[in-house]
Amino acid sequence: MGRSSKKGPYINERLMLKVTKMIEGNEKRPIKTWARDCAIPPEFVGQTFAVHNGKEFIPVFVSENMVGHKLGEFSPTRKFRGHGGKLAKMTGSSASKA
Repeated sequence: MGRSSKKGPYINERLMLKVTKMIEGNEKRPIKTWARDCAIPPEFVGQTFAVHNGKEFIPVFVSENMVGHKLGEFSPTRKFRGHGGKLAKMTGSSASKA
C-alpha cells in the first residue's frame, strides 16, 4: 500500500538540503545516500546519487523519466546469477545446435 496522497511524497530533508547546495554551487559530484525510500522530485533531475544497496554504492543519474519513483528502484539489492549450473549449460548448448 502506498503513501497517502494527502501527505504527499516522502523526500528526505537532509538529501534535499544537499541537492540545493549542489545546485547553488554548480557542483556535479555524486551524493552518497542510504535513503532508498526517498521519492525523486523534479529538483533532483541532472544530479548523480550514490545509492547504497546493502553492500556497495551504486551510481544513479536522475533523468526526467525517474521523477515520482523511489531512489531504491534504480539500485538493485540482488544479483541474478542464472538458473542451474553445468547441466543447464550443457543442455542449452546442445539444444541450440539441433
